[in-house]
Amino acid sequence: MLKYRYSDSEIKKLLSTLMVLIDTREQKNKHIIDYFDSKRIPYKVIKLDTGDYSAMLPKFEDMGLQRDLFIPVAIERKNSLDELVGNFKADNRTTFQNELIRSQETDFVLMVEQKNGYEDILTHNYRSAMKPASVIGSLKSFESCYKFNTIFIDKQLSPTWMHHHLYYKTRDELQRL
Repeated sequence: MLKYRYSDSEIKKLLSTLMVLIDTREQKNKHIIDYFDSKRIPYKVIKLDTGDYSAMLPKFEDMGLQRDLFIPVAIERKNSLDELVGNFKADNRTTFQNELIRSQETDFVLMVEQKNGYEDILTHNYRSAMKPASVIGSLKSFESCYKFNTIFIDKQLSPTWMHHHLYYKTRDELQRL
């Protein structure tokens, strides 16, 4: 099989066209949209099959992209530990697990906008009656089974982290071509 390798300057040129994809069902993300607007980061709101955020490179025929190139990366954002723990309850667990099953074809990250989230789990600093050991057990079991990582991050830093994550994952995919 023949492969084409992009030069560093070609990769940089392609990355300048990177577009962040935002799922149509994503809510309470004004801080993210405001950040993207302020930094002139292009984004498009579309229905995503998995995750809340992803990335694509738009068609760029001069660079050999005959159609949009969707990058196999997904970020599932939870706006708090309360939202995350809510996904572990019996009535939401299957829906959350189905999301993780669909994520298997992507580089998937679970991002929780709560700076001290892990510590807050251990100290039971969340509304649910679910015990910390059960929350940790659920989270770590899901991470192990579905091979993803969880990041706890300050809400104000999440848009920057997200953009960097999508940018460098895209760069790495281009370098592997």
